[in-house]
Amino acid sequence: MTDVNRPDRGVSGWGRVITARPRLALLLALLFTALAVVAGSGVADRMGSGGWQDPGSESSYAAKALEEHFPASQPNLILLVNSGKATVDAPAVAAEAQRLAKRLGDEESVEGVVSYWTTGAAALRAEDGHEAMITARIEGDETNGAKVFDRIAPEYRGTHGPVKVSFGGPVAVRHDMQELIKEDLLRAEMIALPVTLLLLVLVFGSAVAALLPLGVGVVAILGTNAVLRGITEFTDVSVFAQNLTTALGLGLAIDYALFIVRRFREELSAGADPLTAVGATLRTAGRTVLFSALTVAVSLAAMLVFPQYFLRSFAYAGIAVVALAAIAALVILPAALVLLGEKINAWDLRRVLRRNRPARSDAKAGWARTARLVMRRAPVFAVAATAGLVLLGLPFLSVKFGNADDRQLPASTESRTVQQHLRDGFPGSPGAAVAVLAEGTAQPSALADYSRRLSELPDVVRVESPQGEYAHGGLTQKPGPVEAARADDDAAYITVLREGAAGDVGGQELVRAVRTEPAPFSTSVAGLGAALVDSKAIIADRLPWALGMIAAVTLVLVFLLTGSLLIPVQAVVLNALSLTAMYGAVVWVFQDGHLSDLLGFTSTGDIETTLPVLMFCVAFGLSMDYGVFLLSRVKEEYDRTGDHQSAVVFGLQRTGGLITAAAAILAVVMVAIGTSRVTNTKMLGLGIALAVLMDAMVVRSLLVPAVMRLTGRVTWWAPAPLRRLHARIGLSEEETSGGLPEVEPPRTVIPSRAE
Repeated sequence: MTDVNRPDRGVSGWGRVITARPRLALLLALLFTALAVVAGSGVADRMGSGGWQDPGSESSYAAKALEEHFPASQPNLILLVNSGKATVDAPAVAAEAQRLAKRLGDEESVEGVVSYWTTGAAALRAEDGHEAMITARIEGDETNGAKVFDRIAPEYRGTHGPVKVSFGGPVAVRHDMQELIKEDLLRAEMIALPVTLLLLVLVFGSAVAALLPLGVGVVAILGTNAVLRGITEFTDVSVFAQNLTTALGLGLAIDYALFIVRRFREELSAGADPLTAVGATLRTAGRTVLFSALTVAVSLAAMLVFPQYFLRSFAYAGIAVVALAAIAALVILPAALVLLGEKINAWDLRRVLRRNRPARSDAKAGWARTARLVMRRAPVFAVAATAGLVLLGLPFLSVKFGNADDRQLPASTESRTVQQHLRDGFPGSPGAAVAVLAEGTAQPSALADYSRRLSELPDVVRVESPQGEYAHGGLTQKPGPVEAARADDDAAYITVLREGAAGDVGGQELVRAVRTEPAPFSTSVAGLGAALVDSKAIIADRLPWALGMIAAVTLVLVFLLTGSLLIPVQAVVLNALSLTAMYGAVVWVFQDGHLSDLLGFTSTGDIETTLPVLMFCVAFGLSMDYGVFLLSRVKEEYDRTGDHQSAVVFGLQRTGGLITAAAAILAVVMVAIGTSRVTNTKMLGLGIALAVLMDAMVVRSLLVPAVMRLTGRVTWWAPAPLRRLHARIGLSEEETSGGLPEVEPPRTVIPSRAE
């Protein structure tokens, strides 16, 4: 038993260190936060907006080799020159355009400048004759590209004599996307923080208690920005990861702080003094927070098995923010609770709302009634909830995967406008072109024959090669200086143009057809269509490993928490089931375009390949977060009483309101992220908000208690060797929580036939 005369009574382990010097702990936390602000400053400027391609794929190899041999073949900057009422061939227009092209070629870090006026290439001239292109490549990585673009864009954008210049291409799209994401993230924080604070006040009543979760969230977010800033020194990090940092930083901090502060207040209400209450809280809620953080971190870490830095960035950000949120909740928060003591209930702002109103019924009693109702009608609730979730997920069966492109941006964005002009007004849809790198091309005749055969492939408009232009199996233009520049001593490149989008079914089939076309030399294929084919292949290859990692570690962690063999399996299956509504909604809304006018986005008819993986890892981890909260209280009560049904009722009674409040607050944060003008960020925010709400309101509140009632006491069964293993390495209470009598847990669990 605890010695009440000891100054550290009820506190053990790290809790004793924290509570011994709480002011020092808070001072160190303040110092850490200040350093994080400095270390993380400017992190967004060092992030990239790409990362959807596999860097080890054939398409990535071909793109890099083409950039090395033929920089002009891989332009990342496009100047769209509009000649107004005159045609692009008018003498004044041509003179000004050539001057701009020459000036651009003299810019530092710009190479491979090609224009319609210097080459006469039909692909660079709009079909209406009033627009034409100047293309170039900015050297270096995305960071250098952004710096060069910021420097040169103001000098070229706008009206120059008889022409007007607008910017497109990957560099311009990335620039616009990064600027929008930074602005949208700031707006999301301005929306989420006050609304979150209001909801926390309504949940806690006390303004003091409500401020604590926000403090934990701020520490986690600022600390993660500093971590990401350090990671950018060694590898690429996606700018989209900052959205996850904000969402998870606030969401998990609020989850953990809600759980800890609620338990601390329970202990105070039971008569414990602040120090004893902190000790009991750390042994119970603290343990649960630790396990929850591990399960969420594992779900996010699974994205490290994929080579795309877009996905890996979310793993970096996710692991960091989860770890920092848990550390802040288990170190900073207990120190603050020791100092606050009974003042945690100060500034009860709900008193104004309660004036002249009848007292409300106990919310906990309401959750207990819900649990008993669900368990009395367990088969009905289990079948209805499962059927409903499966039905909501059916649209995902028609999912189509594609590339992320400029159409993620608002229609008014300059770079998107330029790219749309290229798709609609230029022959052969430059974005749908397939670039073929040919290495070891000793015989010109062999290259000519190969180009001719490529032009006979279905849907091909023309083939441009060093041997001239080909269409439908015939030579349509003899080689000139432009075509001769497509070859050097070691390699050559061929462009295969078709109508349609690069990522549609025809575009992917063309990539496969080109790759299987025999050639007497080595070939590799690049382009958006090739990148999509390779991305889908690598995700299909690595996805089983990611899912297996998540499932295996989740099974182990939940077993260590509960000692049961069945509960971990239930947790994995029900968590996965909770995501069906999210996937169905993503396809119905963002792929099929329903509600696009209301939500303000353009449907491309497909879903970017990596997003379902990202959304699964994030949403599954958050579902486990709530699952651990519920199971920990059920397990605690079952160990105390040995009564399975009352333990389930007790668990939902104690955590139902908490989980619902946490889910509502996290949904507010995710919806704020979902107000972004970038479609993928909108999809991520709104999709995960839906998954969180469905998990809290359907799975935790209805499906879990129904399933646990159906499985009865066998829920807690485990073979004797596993029971002994859990007794040695599993987590269990060292002492009972304050105010509760110690009861020896049942030694043997025998499943009842009646259950």
